[in-house]
Amino acid sequence: MVVLKGVPALLSPELLYALARMGHGDEIGLGIPPLLEAVLQLLPLDTYVESPAAVMELVPSDRKRGLQTPVWGTYQSILSGAGCEGALATVERFAFYERAKKAFAVVATGETALYGNLILRKGVLALDAP
Repeated sequence: MVVLKGVPALLSPELLYALARMGHGDEIGLGIPPLLEAVLQLLPLDTYVESPAAVMELVPSDRKRGLQTPVWGTYQSILSGAGCEGALATVERFAFYERAKKAFAVVATGETALYGNLILRKGVLALDAP
């Protein structure tokens, strides 16, 4: 549990350490909307890529049967609220797995939403950032 002022309680010391150690372009995989909101209070997203946030695209059978992914809309809303102008990128299943393997950190959460995994790419702090 984090007991510092201004640090969201959802961010464990280990996760704070990982966020602090990440460099520009490093990626982190995570899930669960409240955690995303907490992370985005601290983590600048990469503004030099088309989208600094990616989800796994539906496999053909799920797409064919019209599977819905409402969590993506939640993620997009949270990202937009944090100033992310790009849309969520969708990455083919096995490419997503490979990208997740190379991520700087992977956060294991209790996320149960279908296709709820998310990869974020860290950016740099703007000179005028608070």
